[in-house]
Amino acid sequence: MRYLPHTAADRSAMLSRIGVKNIDALFKDVPAKAQRTDPVALPYHLPEALVAKQFKSWAAANANAETHLSFLGAGIYSHAIPASVDALIQRGEFLTSYTPYQPEIAQGTLQYLFEFQTQIALLTGMDIANASLYDGSTACVEAIQMAMRVTGRKTALLSGGLHPEYRAVAETYAHMTGFSVTANPPTLAKAEDLIAQLSDTQACVVVQYPDFFGEIQDYKALAAAAKAKGILVIAVFTELLALGALQPPGAWGADIACGEGQSLACGASLGGPHVGLFACRKEYLRQLPGRICGETLDTEGRRGFVLTLSTREQHIRRDKATSNICTNSGLIALALTIHLSLLGSNGLTQLAALNHANAALLADALVKVPGVKVHNTAFFNEILVELPKAAAPVVSLLAAKGILAGVPVSRFYPQYPNHLLLAASEATDAAAIETLTSALRGVL
Repeated sequence: MRYLPHTAADRSAMLSRIGVKNIDALFKDVPAKAQRTDPVALPYHLPEALVAKQFKSWAAANANAETHLSFLGAGIYSHAIPASVDALIQRGEFLTSYTPYQPEIAQGTLQYLFEFQTQIALLTGMDIANASLYDGSTACVEAIQMAMRVTGRKTALLSGGLHPEYRAVAETYAHMTGFSVTANPPTLAKAEDLIAQLSDTQACVVVQYPDFFGEIQDYKALAAAAKAKGILVIAVFTELLALGALQPPGAWGADIACGEGQSLACGASLGGPHVGLFACRKEYLRQLPGRICGETLDTEGRRGFVLTLSTREQHIRRDKATSNICTNSGLIALALTIHLSLLGSNGLTQLAALNHANAALLADALVKVPGVKVHNTAFFNEILVELPKAAAPVVSLLAAKGILAGVPVSRFYPQYPNHLLLAASEATDAAAIETLTSALRGVL
């Protein structure tokens, strides 16, 4: 694509057409504290090789799961991704991030997306799944908006156990598009809290499974109570691997399941890229956002694949679209599909069992550290602990020792300075746990 610079007259004409006085007016919704007025401190006019060298030196300063012992979670999880996944997604037939705009000539892409949909539907216990969305947080918002189309109502009830970043994205969409969100504080995360708040004016109730604090809850009673009031239940997950061990959302009564598939697709990667997963019951097929790949026969009776539904604004009139997110994460969806195919159902359940077993070992070891309290009663691979002092400084001290000792809850909820989220994986062996607990004893 050519770069076509705009003249001052061009910019003036565009601003006039939009109806704003200047470029700054385009950023009026960005908080002043988030705007930068001074130049970024970058070197000027250096040769390409020297610029690359500088950026590599900055990158080397990052602490990550490869350079440190990691117990990070809180929505981003690090698992061992087989080398074959990366090798396969880089094949010429696959190396694109987009669903094809002329799908009939890209049968291989459509076939893997069809298989991807099958995998996600099986894992979530739902009838149908789409061909992926952008990420977990926006998939959550798409689910809320879908529930509002189905019910004709404009209010969503959010559990206090929903990831705070997912909640923030929902609140932003609510502010910009005109629906209403009732977001509970973290103290109201239990199913019984939500049952007491149900109202026949609500379109949906949104829960996380396991929730942000790692807790696994029984939502069957909530689902039954919501159904009695015509409310859809949305189950959000940030750790897809958990569905290899837990009862799928569709089995306990959820109407929509959505979330994040990053953990089994591409590793932590400093926070991305992500892939949004979305599945629901068959009766809501026509309200499903994004695209759906289907299987058919050609004129000669051979099996083929097509985009059967593609209800986004690029493909049909904007007022008829079920989603205005005009992309998906096709390459990451492919990586996830390959990894799940390599694991198989037995491999996935074994991997999930190993992660839970290691988390149990971690919890047992942490309760033996003086002053540390484990809050969870049921968990998968993430636990919430309370330290006798502020968690953030402790995490910084341990990072200097080569240990990424979890995520301080104060990063999201300042009122909980001593709470810490730690996640286990298949790499969290007894030696790693001993290293962490020994280091904790030294700084507490």
